[in-house]
Amino acid sequence: MGVIIRGFKNAFRNTVRTVSVVFILALSIAMSLVMLLSLKTVQGRIESVKSSIGNTISISPAGARGFEGGGEPLTSVEINSISGLAHITKVSQTVSDHLTPGTNTNLVPAQEAGTIGNRQRQQMGSGDDTAAVRNQRVFAMPIMVTGTNDLGNTASLFVDSFTVTSGEKFDGSSDQNIALVGSELATKNNLAVGSTFQAYSKDVTVVGTFDGGSKFANANFIMPLKSLQILSGQADQVSSVTVSVDSIDNISSTKESIKSKLGTKADVTAQQDSSAEAVKPLENIKTISLYSLIGSLVAGAIVIFLTMLMIVRERRREIGVLKAIGSSNIGIVAMFNVESLVLTLTSSIVGIIMGLAFSNPILKVLVNNSQATDNASITSMGGPNHDHAGMMARVAARALPGARDALNDLHAIIGWDILLYGLGAAVLIAIIGSAIPAFFISKVRPAEVIRAE
Repeated sequence: MGVIIRGFKNAFRNTVRTVSVVFILALSIAMSLVMLLSLKTVQGRIESVKSSIGNTISISPAGARGFEGGGEPLTSVEINSISGLAHITKVSQTVSDHLTPGTNTNLVPAQEAGTIGNRQRQQMGSGDDTAAVRNQRVFAMPIMVTGTNDLGNTASLFVDSFTVTSGEKFDGSSDQNIALVGSELATKNNLAVGSTFQAYSKDVTVVGTFDGGSKFANANFIMPLKSLQILSGQADQVSSVTVSVDSIDNISSTKESIKSKLGTKADVTAQQDSSAEAVKPLENIKTISLYSLIGSLVAGAIVIFLTMLMIVRERRREIGVLKAIGSSNIGIVAMFNVESLVLTLTSSIVGIIMGLAFSNPILKVLVNNSQATDNASITSMGGPNHDHAGMMARVAARALPGARDALNDLHAIIGWDILLYGLGAAVLIAIIGSAIPAFFISKVRPAEVIRAE
């Protein structure tokens, strides 16, 4: 007990030195804590980004994309064969079709054909039609219908966003003739929840209306996958599939597994490269935080080492006297270790307060610098010699809206585990910093010290 008390008192023997050491060491500990907080926060965001941004694989019939191209549709059996592959968390299927007003639906299009729509006249009727006949034909814009088993997969629903404005969403596994109708199509046809309309000579009940974020999206409607497959004569056929993977780290392997299963029947594409761009700024912050954390710990250890080394050299006579009256090396070393711990823990209290206060501002600076570097690299790619690369980078950024949000709302995660890590780092600094001075203590010989005096 006497060793502990003496060590505690010795820590405050020289007020000026104690204040100076505590201040300098507190800065080092504060920086260590800030970097540790940044490291943990960024690591958590990286894991979140990898599990939610760009972690999808798109599958379409070989040679086809939407209503373009040719080839044979995929089947439910083929899609079910990939559902059990490793790392796949969800398989979203869609089937699409066009309805012709006055032919297989009583709906009135929400859009006027206009110049763009009227170009489609050239594709109507038989090849024997003359231009005059085609020009006289009354043209109505087709109405697109999409069947899906996953309303959460907005990318395959031809919408920019998806908000139910009235009614409710349907169950994607349903086989009932129900639909969510785009707001403009509903307004044009006076449809509301509970209304019915004709499609494929069958009554379809409106269970809700939605806003798809664009005029095009709001002029269409959505049905459960099974229902549309049956009504449109595409039983067990699929137009497109979106596979969700548990992390972008597993995109490549999963993509190859899907290709191996489906062979030449499907075109398989992924957004892995674009996803990596979303994580890149976070990885930069993580690297900076890690190196800064190591540097701060080393700096703190050096500060306490030099301080204790100076104290040991100043107290050589005192150490010699203590040894002469019977104090053991272990007891004297313990006394200096206690003094080192007291200085370090006092600095830790101040450092933790400073670290908590400055963690978010410093993290914000790291984020801003990372964003500036990232933007500069994209800008440089768009120079005179890199127009194509710059365009592709900008397109990739727009294709992944979540990539732009990866650095947004990034706040330091503060918890008791972090504070315990901080205290652990302080104790580590104290032990490392006082280890070598303790060695010098063991070499002090009482006779030589007294003779020198």
